[in-house]
Amino acid sequence: MPALKPTAFIGRIVWLGRVPDRNRQLEAEPVDQLDATFAGPSGEDHGGLTRASCSRVMGQYPRGTTIRNTRQFSVMSAEDMASIAAKMGLARLDPALLGATMVIEGIPDFSRVPPSSRLQATGGATLVVDMENRPCVLPAKPIEARHPGFGAAFKPAAQGRRGVTAWVEREGVFVLGEAIRLHVPDQPAWPHLALARRG
Repeated sequence: MPALKPTAFIGRIVWLGRVPDRNRQLEAEPVDQLDATFAGPSGEDHGGLTRASCSRVMGQYPRGTTIRNTRQFSVMSAEDMASIAAKMGLARLDPALLGATMVIEGIPDFSRVPPSSRLQATGGATLVVDMENRPCVLPAKPIEARHPGFGAAFKPAAQGRRGVTAWVEREGVFVLGEAIRLHVPDQPAWPHLALARRG
């Protein structure tokens, strides 16, 4: 029996971008297509098979530990982007300012899709969803440069709407305008999740 179920939720890739040098700037450069290898998007500084651990996994590893890179892609939804912008008081928020890799339109409650879901494009390139991407303060600087007075508003406005992080399971090319289908694990929610979260 298949462990992953294709769903009727089919979105469309409405934006693609890459950050060539995150030490120079977080802002992404928009592109029409992304070549995705097992090491992530070509030309993306957040790529690589491994990465140094950060504050998000301090409960598991000392900062700077070499771990598998499950954060090769930062994927957001157009609907969440619109909600964030509205909450900030902006007409629109450019995904490039957030260092996004991909924006998808048409999959509801996208930031809460189950971990281990797959996002499979028409051409076959496939991402594995790691988990919800928590908002941080880093986008504040590029947002502030473009929209003075609004940078600090991003983090609270993006709570629960920042999209997901993902890594490449099948290599291929993601193309702007391409359809992308959500596949979910055929597994019920763990009944002890609420108790485990209380720690």
